[in-house]
Amino acid sequence: MRNKKILGALLAITAVASFGLSGCGNANASGASKEDDKTITIAASPTPHAEILNNAVKSIVEKDGYTLVVKEFTDYVQPNTATEEGEVDANYFQHKPYLDNFNKEKGTHLVSVEGIHFEPFGLYPGKTKSLKDLQDGATVAVPNDATNEARALLLLQDAGLIELKDPKDINATPKDITSNPKNLQFKELEAAVVPTVIKDVDIAALNGNYAIQAGFDPTKDTLATEKAGGLAAKTYQNILVVKEGNENTAKTKELKKALKSDEVRDYINKNYKGAVVPVF
Repeated sequence: MRNKKILGALLAITAVASFGLSGCGNANASGASKEDDKTITIAASPTPHAEILNNAVKSIVEKDGYTLVVKEFTDYVQPNTATEEGEVDANYFQHKPYLDNFNKEKGTHLVSVEGIHFEPFGLYPGKTKSLKDLQDGATVAVPNDATNEARALLLLQDAGLIELKDPKDINATPKDITSNPKNLQFKELEAAVVPTVIKDVDIAALNGNYAIQAGFDPTKDTLATEKAGGLAAKTYQNILVVKEGNENTAKTKELKKALKSDEVRDYINKNYKGAVVPVF
């Protein structure tokens, strides 16, 4: 009986030791795998962000031994959710005011790494082809997220169509309108949906990427637009974003370096001709 007990104890110790070694082996393998991971996954809007990444950034990071995987999203929520949950390493689609508002509303922990480009926001013709032809009660489609709706209202103010309580308020809502001589009616929609209703409204306020996707030329087709050298260009730069704590990882540094390269600047200037403006 004594021998059986001793044998049982030895077997138990061996099993525990084997499990411990196995666990350490997996941890080491996992750690090495993570350390050696050379795939950068980034979430982006199709135009122009994914185009810039696929056509200009990808070849740059490949020279440094990385593989770039671009996941395209057509809305402004999923890219941030994917970044927060670690499904992607970074995202590139938004400006800082939107990011700040998203973090506040969703409780996420996302941070801006670098400003890359500016897309002038514009008013585009729907049923009405010029601002002077807008009739009383005309309908304006605007994004319904807090920052881009305010951006639309500020542009309508610059065009002389409305007045706001605070003419520089980047958080303005229709409730802050103090003068609306044409009694404009606002159709508030998700930013990605605004281009789809443009034929049913008089005019629409579009983000640059959605305007390009809808077939507009932001340098020619706008009824009013933000100025590339003005306050809007500094406020609404499109940024590279990561989850807090990942600002200085090797992957983030590689993305930042590639996005701020001469090759990317030349690609943007050549292909978007003022519809997208590099800020570096």
